[in-house]
Amino acid sequence: MADKSAVAADAGLAARPSLTLARRLRARPEKVYAAWTEPENLARWFGPGQVKPGTTRADLDVRVGGRYRISFTGSNGEYHEVGGVYREVVPNERLVFSWAWHSTPERESVVTISIKPDAGGTLLTFNHAQFVDEAARDNHQRGWTEFLGNLENFVAT
Repeated sequence: MADKSAVAADAGLAARPSLTLARRLRARPEKVYAAWTEPENLARWFGPGQVKPGTTRADLDVRVGGRYRISFTGSNGEYHEVGGVYREVVPNERLVFSWAWHSTPERESVVTISIKPDAGGTLLTFNHAQFVDEAARDNHQRGWTEFLGNLENFVAT
């Protein structure tokens, strides 16, 4: 029989806010996957528009249990760093990883990226789940919408 506290904790995580975004990209799944998994590629598109050019750094150990760390400096001089652990890695198809900003490590959430071939390109479905509240979800939705626009431009070249 399942532990009642574990079942309640799972139910609490499922009830936390999440967001899902989808993009049709004009690039093959392999190129989209490489944009997420090769540090030099990720550093070229990751971040909001107000990132100081040349400040994005990515340290990626893309394997189940591997860690990643991405950092950048905003145009206002503010330093940002996020990191986590890869939970699922299926080359050219799927990535699942934990997500926590260095400033709020207790607010861990989960990102799932699904990559599927689609009419000469790729359908990317991006899900970010288990936010602490709606405000965190809404802030991330604004950021991820901009990031995915950057990704779309990057893979189209």
